This record gives sequence, C-alpha cells and structure tokens, in this order.
Amino acid sequence: MKTETKKQIIEKRKEIEQELKNLLVQYHSDFDLEYIKSVIYEEEGQDDLIKIITIFDRGQNIKELNNILEILNNAWNYFPHRSLKGLSPMGMLNKS
Repeated sequence: MKTETKKQIIEKRKEIEQELKNLLVQYHSDFDLEYIKSVIYEEEGQDDLIKIITIFDRGQNIKELNNILEILNNAWNYFPHRSLKGLSPMGMLNKS
C-alpha cells in the first residue's frame, strides 16, 4: 500500500474540510466543522462516528448517503485522533 506524504495528507485534509463545510451548509446543520473534528479527535468508539453520521442523515437516497459516508470515512481517516497521539490513521501508515 502506497503511503502519502505529510504534505499530501494536509492537502487531503483541506479538501475534506471544504467538503464537510459544504455538507453542513447544504443540510442547514446546527453543527460546525470544529464539532466534527473534535468528535473525531476525542473518539472512544464506533458510537462517535455514528454521532457524525446522524448530523447528515436526512433520509436521502442511497447515492447521496454513500457520498456523505465516503466524505465522513475520509475525515475519520485523515483527521487526528487523541488515541493515536494526535496522528490520523493515514499518518500512522507513514510511521510504520
């Protein structure tokens, strides 16, 4: 598996942040990007990912939901986690 450079990870994070901001606006969410990032950073289990999914779950069609889940999965993998000592899962790949 090809690992990404630190610069590539940072660029991908910026893309994901913009995608999340767009979703938050599109779904008129009361939550913001910092809330999503904090849930990911402070995660303690799968329930935390479900917290984020429920922000966007509006009974949309499967194509829309798959797009949202892909963005959220990317956020989970590219944003830092406290349990990983401030690294993201993608950042951990670079350490090994």
